[in-house]
Amino acid sequence: MQLPREAKLLRIFIGEKDRHDSHPLYEAIVLKARELHLAGATVLRGPLGFGQTSHLHTTKLLRLSDDLPIVIEIVDTQEKIDAFIPILDAMMGSWMVTIENVQVLQYRGEAPKP
Repeated sequence: MQLPREAKLLRIFIGEKDRHDSHPLYEAIVLKARELHLAGATVLRGPLGFGQTSHLHTTKLLRLSDDLPIVIEIVDTQEKIDAFIPILDAMMGSWMVTIENVQVLQYRGEAPKP
């Protein structure tokens, strides 16, 4: 698969406790992106964050949280990202999703192994 130099970065902000069909939401999103042959996805776990309610989620010892921030990043073409948004909408509640323009300098994806 080749990615064009000009692509889109889809960034999804959720919580570690969020679920979809009894699975972690971040896992369900990545598996769906893989199933739909998006170029790739990465899940990042944050040590500190807050959202709409301003409640802090942190790894600090005295305020240990079991619901840390999770960010999922997916890079692909505008068309594939646009097609993925309605699928995300069906999987998620009210969370923040952003899309940014990115330049792909190099992408050498291998064909999936059977």
